[in-house]
Amino acid sequence: MRSFDFAPLYRASIGFDQIADLLDRVSAHEGGQSSYPPYNIEKTGEDGYRISIAAAGFSEADLEIEVKEKTLNVSAKKPKAEDKKTYLHRGIATRAFERQFHLADHVRAVGASYEDGMLHIELIREVPEALKPRRIEIQSKSPLQVEASLA
Repeated sequence: MRSFDFAPLYRASIGFDQIADLLDRVSAHEGGQSSYPPYNIEKTGEDGYRISIAAAGFSEADLEIEVKEKTLNVSAKKPKAEDKKTYLHRGIATRAFERQFHLADHVRAVGASYEDGMLHIELIREVPEALKPRRIEIQSKSPLQVEASLA
């Protein structure tokens, strides 16, 4: 496994701590995270996203979704054993899991649905008005006139 040193990024930039922390977090967990359960992340619109998790064998009551400090946690308890069954082949995994997704600023979960063994979590990015681009009008007054009108 490769190790990256992000110290130059910290020395050469101001205010990008979150990006460097994210890179540190991703590189630290690169090989450690399980691939179970499989999931998709899709872009559904300009500011819309959907996470789809294959959760076959779980009921809605077994699944839990929680957002805490820009982290979306999806977990499932192991379903209750119905009967002592004897399997000749068991290819459908129903083991407990916990999956975390780190959300960017202004991204929030707005809903979830569960159908046909797929858990869908809808996310949107809502940029506040203060951060959206705005047009500044150009005035023909000289700088001295502008200062006098502000006073």
